Amino acid sequence: MKRFIRSHDQVEGFVPKTTPVDPKNWKSWIAIGGCILLLIFVLSFYILSRDLPSLTQLEHYDPELATKIYSQDGVVIKELYTQKRIYVPLEEIPPFLIQAVLATEDHIFYQHWGINVKRFMYAMLINITTMRYQQGASTITQQLARQLYLNLEKKISRKLKEWITAIQIERTYTKNEILEMYLNQMNFGHGNYGVQAAAIEFFGKNVQQLHLSECALLAGLLQRPSSYYPIRYPERATLRRNLVLRNMLKRNYITEDEYNEAVNLPLEVQDYDYQKEFGIAPYFTEYIRQQLQERYQMDIYRGGYSVYTTLDSRVQAAAEKEINKNLAVLQEKANKRLIASNKIKKYIDPELLENRSYREILKDKHFLDSLATESEPIQVALVAINPNNGYVLAMIGGRDFEKYKFNRALQAKRQPGSTFKPIVYTAAIDNGYSPSFELLNQPVVLYLPNGDRWAPSNYDNTQGGPTSLRDALKRSLNLVTARLVQEVVPPKTVSDYGVKLGLTTPIPPYDAVALGSADVIPIELISAFGVFANQGILAKPLYILRVEDKFGSIIEENRPEIKEVLRKETAYIMSDMLASVLNNGTGYTARTVYHFLRPGGGKTGTTNEYTDAWFVGFTPQIVAGVWVGYDDPAMSLGPSQAGAVVALPIWAPFMKTAHDTLNLPVEDFEMPSGVSRVEICKQTKKLATEYCPEIISELFRADQVPTEKCDVHTGMMDRLKNADKSKRIRF
Repeated sequence: MKRFIRSHDQVEGFVPKTTPVDPKNWKSWIAIGGCILLLIFVLSFYILSRDLPSLTQLEHYDPELATKIYSQDGVVIKELYTQKRIYVPLEEIPPFLIQAVLATEDHIFYQHWGINVKRFMYAMLINITTMRYQQGASTITQQLARQLYLNLEKKISRKLKEWITAIQIERTYTKNEILEMYLNQMNFGHGNYGVQAAAIEFFGKNVQQLHLSECALLAGLLQRPSSYYPIRYPERATLRRNLVLRNMLKRNYITEDEYNEAVNLPLEVQDYDYQKEFGIAPYFTEYIRQQLQERYQMDIYRGGYSVYTTLDSRVQAAAEKEINKNLAVLQEKANKRLIASNKIKKYIDPELLENRSYREILKDKHFLDSLATESEPIQVALVAINPNNGYVLAMIGGRDFEKYKFNRALQAKRQPGSTFKPIVYTAAIDNGYSPSFELLNQPVVLYLPNGDRWAPSNYDNTQGGPTSLRDALKRSLNLVTARLVQEVVPPKTVSDYGVKLGLTTPIPPYDAVALGSADVIPIELISAFGVFANQGILAKPLYILRVEDKFGSIIEENRPEIKEVLRKETAYIMSDMLASVLNNGTGYTARTVYHFLRPGGGKTGTTNEYTDAWFVGFTPQIVAGVWVGYDDPAMSLGPSQAGAVVALPIWAPFMKTAHDTLNLPVEDFEMPSGVSRVEICKQTKKLATEYCPEIISELFRADQVPTEKCDVHTGMMDRLKNADKSKRIRF
């Protein structure tokens, strides 16, 4: 029989013997464990380090810098950035600001090697005890590492990466270099990065000019810029500033007296500024931004470029002043018409009418006025150009860029009305007709592109006999202009001249083109008028002069694009005919009311039902145009709201202020040798004699000057009368 022996743990009452551990084996296990931990650490370090910045990146600090757009008179009109930053060296930063940052963010900055282990352990203890994140433990170097190369996510892996990067930064840079980078890199809120940008944003001055209280405020923003944003949360910002001042006192950076004085000072930060938010000439700078982004992509927001433009901030200021003043008056009149007609009722919220009667609402004039302005805002566009080189000096594309981003100066397509007539008359003059050429001022029928017949009338409903081209343009006579297209210059010729003068919108070759039925883009029409001022040369609108990188190297330079499109003689004759519009025509109030007395020309324009009001005019130095209307072309500005009433009152004071502000000399248009001014008989259009009852001075091309003397007013009747009288005396 087999005998089975049970294992010792099955033997009742058996106690196993304990074998002593071999000391050599214990040490081996420790060594193995240490190797495993070391391997884990090395592996973790390798994994975490794979996407950390290289030493090359660390050694070449290249912060994002804002791109600045300058006007030609040296004013910064806009900054483009994801992080608005202006770099300043450490030696230019006030000691108070450096001390405020050290006292609050990292008071042993100059003693540690990138990480403050003691502070970290204390912060972790507080956070674990309270079960919430209350204490931060990052040194200045860690904050810089996070801002430069990492993200703000709260993960252990990110924290370890932050430590590794901080240690690498400390090995690569000196303490002062790290502090300089930190003060230029960190976020101070509202898109401002670095102490210089923050100083300008909040106090309107350079960082070197900051006093103690201001330095403490900036240092306090570093912890939570949005929470302590002083413009929105002044009470919070004040408490935080005072905490920073206490820290400075505690570290003996300031005296008790300095502390007491600083904590009692008001914040004195700048108020919200629309111009700071959107810059000067926002419609212009937005177009510049679009052009730059197309060429440089996102680098335009962080590359620190300097963009030098053609705009003149002084001319822009003159434009904005006149538009703001006149638009308020025009809007007030429009609001009164809207309210008086009861059409305002359709814009009132029905819920409001549930609690208040319409009659009660009508008594609230302020509410109705604001509702009318919001519901039917009158819009405006103004462009000013130097006709000699195409420099765009000023641009306004709407009443409020914050609300209405559409740029009517560059993007709108509107009917020009009578401001198109100079192109019709240019075609006639350039093809051999003189300003004295006459057509009947009698009814005429035009054909529209859709085949419809149209019988236009003059603005004042008058008619008359033979009328010269000069008088017809001066008085803006529709009937004569329509006959000019039907009998002298065909619509196709007019369309071709429109293209010659720089218009890119389609100009259908139909009779109605005579009266401005084809849509135009405001800046193109205004630029076309510049040809008359510039002796027949078209200067394409120019916006950007040059672009420099952050080192000052020119990477883009643009020169004027000019092209001769008219004879000098034609351009001069047209400028003189358009001068008649200002001197004694539809634009005469520019002289009599607004006292714009410089040599110049211009043309009013109004479309059917008063939907568009224009005035475009020029001197030898500036060509400018104003359009006023609603975005909806079906809406009317109101009865009698013509270009001379609506647009000219903006144009004339603007032109006067612009010329005076720039100290431009008074210049007249230079008459070319191929043009002669002669006196002719108003009736016969032949050379005047001493007997002609009405003598006018008129321009002619040299090959068209009349050679025959007036054969109607010869003095024959006077001689006969004298002879008859002498006979009677003899008898």
